[in-house]
Order: sequence, then C-alpha cells, then structure tokens
Amino acid sequence: MLRKKVQFQGITFLNIEFKELFQKIQKGGILVAPAASALINIKNDKDYYNSLKKSDFAILDSGLLCVLLRIFKQYKVKKLSGYLFLRNLIKELKYKNICLMCINPNKEESILNSNFLKKNNINNIVSYVAPIYKKKNISDKKLIKIIKKKKPKYIFINIGGGVQEKLGIFLRDNANYKPIIICTGAAIAFMTKKQAPINDFIDKVYLGWLFRIIYNPRVFMYRTLSSVKLIRFFL
Repeated sequence: MLRKKVQFQGITFLNIEFKELFQKIQKGGILVAPAASALINIKNDKDYYNSLKKSDFAILDSGLLCVLLRIFKQYKVKKLSGYLFLRNLIKELKYKNICLMCINPNKEESILNSNFLKKNNINNIVSYVAPIYKKKNISDKKLIKIIKKKKPKYIFINIGGGVQEKLGIFLRDNANYKPIIICTGAAIAFMTKKQAPINDFIDKVYLGWLFRIIYNPRVFMYRTLSSVKLIRFFL
C-alpha cells in the first residue's frame, strides 16, 4: 500500500521525495529524522517522544524502520535519510542569498561545518557551539537571543539525537518568526568526513550502519545492536 504519510507509534512520517518535501518546508517548521537507535527510547523518554509528535515534518531516516513497516504493515515506503535530505538541501541553497545558522556540538566541528558550507557556496553562516543541555526542559536563552537578532532562514541542528529534537521544538516555539529548523544531527559530519565517509550508494542500500561500525566500532557497535529492539514495537 503506497501512502504519503505513515504512522508509527503516533508519529507521522512523510513518505515523499525530496523535491516535494523541499516545497513543504518553505513555510517554516521543524524537520526531524530519527534514527532507530533513538526511536527505541520513545517509551522511556516522554519529552523526546512528544518532540517527535510535535514536529512539523518527520522523515524515514531509519532503514530498519522502513524494512519493518514493509514486513509488518505492508507499507511501500522509501527511505529518505537525514544524510540524503541534507545533501540535497545544501545543493538547493547554493548561491542563495540567505542566512543559515549551524548549531554544533563543539568548536572543531563548528569550523569543519562552516568551511564545508562555504565550499558549497553558502557564505552567510552563523555558527553556535551548543552547551551540554539537560535531558529535560531544554532551553537556551542565549541562542534564542541570537536567532531573534540574526533571523536565519535555516537552522541546522548538528547535535545528538534525542536532544536536538527537543531543542528544535524550543526554538520553533520561542522564535519571533518561522525559521526552517533541520534536525539531522551528524548527517553533515558524513560530508565533512568527521564521521564515516558515507556516499549515496551506501545510503541507498541501507548500509550506513555497517560503515559507521567499521569507522568507529567502540561507539556504534552497541548502538546498532540496540536498534534491533525496534522490532518489539511491531510484535
């Protein structure tokens, strides 16, 4: 069954191509791309779960979720990963006279991300190194103040899943205009080579998880194995 929207645990995911999604996000809002390793926590982290439900756009980043939806729900779904979405979005933003903000996990990645965007002819960049946020009631008055002053059209949140979505909801609800907030976490790090150098083919055949394990087994082996718990939501 082909659907443009699919439901998983009360979260509405869009099952559409990039070009259609790009048109939809122009009115502003928050886009999330939750990985399987984050989705397994929706029962234990209500704030995270609610942030996904309150998002304006959710895309099918998880290859495992796509497979499970096909097997158990007979839904014809196509993965649109955070990596693929962001790569296509950056192409769309080339040479555009817009202000773009990057919220980064540290100074090193802030520099890498800015340099990468500049190489792709996106020059009006506001960089912000995020503090370590609490798991609940995430807020950042300093960041909101900068956003209200600079008014970036796009805000890329490049920090970890489970936190970025909560921050995105806070920013959307407290900004005095409607920015386009993109919660794709480490997706930009694949392009800057800070993380495993994934390409379009690897992403298309659902093998990003394998290359992340090869690149950094100590971090991603456990995360990948724990993602299998996603099956319990279908059983």
